[in-house]
Amino acid sequence: MNLLASNIAALWLTLQLAAVTTTILLIVSAPLAWWLARSESRFASVVEATVALPLILPPTVIGFYLLIAFSPDNFLGSGWSALTGHSLAFTFSGLVVGSVIYSLPFVVQPLQTGFQHFDHKLLEAAETMGAGTLDRFLNLIIPLTRRAFATAALLGFAHTMGEFGVVLMIGGNIPGETQVLSIALYDHVEALDYQRAHWLAGGLLAFSFALLILLYGFNRHKAMNK
Repeated sequence: MNLLASNIAALWLTLQLAAVTTTILLIVSAPLAWWLARSESRFASVVEATVALPLILPPTVIGFYLLIAFSPDNFLGSGWSALTGHSLAFTFSGLVVGSVIYSLPFVVQPLQTGFQHFDHKLLEAAETMGAGTLDRFLNLIIPLTRRAFATAALLGFAHTMGEFGVVLMIGGNIPGETQVLSIALYDHVEALDYQRAHWLAGGLLAFSFALLILLYGFNRHKAMNK
C-alpha cells in the first residue's frame, strides 16, 4: 500500500471510528447523564468520578488496562472471542471499545449539564397527559436539550478523531485495520517525513478548529435567540 492510499485508508478508518463511537456514546451517555443529573444517591459522585477519569488519566494507562482486559485470559477478551471468534485486541472493534471509554466524559458531561437545567415540571405535566417514558424523552427532553446533544456529539466526534495513546496501545499500527490518522502522523514524524506530517497535522488542526467554531457559533446563536 503506497503512502497516499495508506493515508486515505487511515482517514476513512478514523471517520468510521469517530462516527461509530459517537453514535454508541450518545445512546449510552443519555440515560447515564440523566441519572447523574437527577440522582441523590451517595454513589453518584463515585460514578461521576469514574466517568471523568479519562480527562486526567494518561491515555496509555487506559490503553494498558484495556489491553489486559482484551486478552483471552480475562472475562471480556474470552467472552468476546467465544461470541465472535475474533480477538478484541488489534481490531477495529477493540478501537471502538477503547474510544467509547476514553471519550465518555466528553459526551456525558455536556448532556448532564443540559439535563440539570431542564425544567422537570414539564415532564410532570406531560406525564399527567398520558405521555410515556420514551415519548417524553423523544418529544420533550431531546428537543429542549438539543444544544447539549449537539455539543456532546461534536466533542465526542472531535475527541475520537484525535486519539493516539489509547488506540496505539490496543490497536497497534496495522494499515487499513487499526492505523488511524494520529498513528499515521506519528509514522511520518518517526520517518522524518515532515512534509506529509504537516499535511496530516494541518488537516487535523483545521478540522478540529472548524468543529469548535461550529459548536460555539451554534451555542452563541441559540443563546442570543432565547
